[in-house]
Amino acid sequence: MSRVRVGTSGWSYPTGKGTWNGVFYPTASERKRASHANGAGHGAPASERAGGSGGAKPPGSKFDELAFYAEHFDTVEVNSSFYRIPAIETTKKWVERTPRDFEFSLKLYQKFTHPEMFQKATGADPADVGDKDVGEFRGAIDPIVEAGKLGALLAQFPASFKNEPNSRGYLEWLLEAFKDYPMAVELRHRSFSDDPKGTLGLLAKYGAALVQIDEPKFRLSIRQTLLPNVRTFYYMRLHGRNAAQWWKHDNSEDRYNYLYTDDELEPIVEAADAASHHVRKAYLYANNHFSAKSVANAATIKKRLGQPLTGEYPESFVERFPELKGSVRILPPRPSDTLV
Repeated sequence: MSRVRVGTSGWSYPTGKGTWNGVFYPTASERKRASHANGAGHGAPASERAGGSGGAKPPGSKFDELAFYAEHFDTVEVNSSFYRIPAIETTKKWVERTPRDFEFSLKLYQKFTHPEMFQKATGADPADVGDKDVGEFRGAIDPIVEAGKLGALLAQFPASFKNEPNSRGYLEWLLEAFKDYPMAVELRHRSFSDDPKGTLGLLAKYGAALVQIDEPKFRLSIRQTLLPNVRTFYYMRLHGRNAAQWWKHDNSEDRYNYLYTDDELEPIVEAADAASHHVRKAYLYANNHFSAKSVANAATIKKRLGQPLTGEYPESFVERFPELKGSVRILPPRPSDTLV
């Protein structure tokens, strides 16, 4: 049996209507109040009192979102690696800013899974994807791997990726290229679930986990059982159920503007908990990130799994998500250090 690691997809959402600033991340005034609450630094969030590696942070240093996030969750799914391969210095700093037991799962670069998006973003030809790209990505994540902080690599394919000979051949090449790492594969087209033997057989050959997706379901959406397909690890992602804005929206963040209810989370938690009894590792990431709704749902999931809700939350967060009142600690801590 393994512990279900619960986190969110991404940790930095500084702009837009769905920003996390002032919701999950304390405002500048809240951080200032915290730092003076009980004397020099005593009431400040741990991310300001000390860095992820344990070193003291100098006065006036920039608020560290990742370190603050890591006080609350023990894993995160990295979104930024989809848009650009991170620099080695960046991944080194991620390692330094997080606790020893923290794990990162990283999306593969868009060139591997979304060639049209890659071409539109860069103007380059995605057809030459090959060993050079694989080597560059592998090198970028070396610091995370060497620190023992790699959860899994996520190959997230679009709904247009269908179960066809060329697609299956490419998927096998990709799994072979990254066979040294735990691989989670997100397939969205129904043609893959219509061929369970072929799909699961290919993934099993490489010990790859089929990502269990919760999202709006349409006629051609993949059908899933929420059961683990391999013994190595389990990987679940919650995208929200905002069907009305899934395909048509003003901003891309709008499709993730969804808060799961307790009733909707119940079968999800039960499935993840059941799966954890059959795999060595289990990961659950909430991607309904608009206005930190993913944080609220991830905290609720941890609570329902019987896991402690670590870290301190801004008052604004509890005001936004009153269902968590009485379960999370407020920032700054009250003198009695009691639950709110």
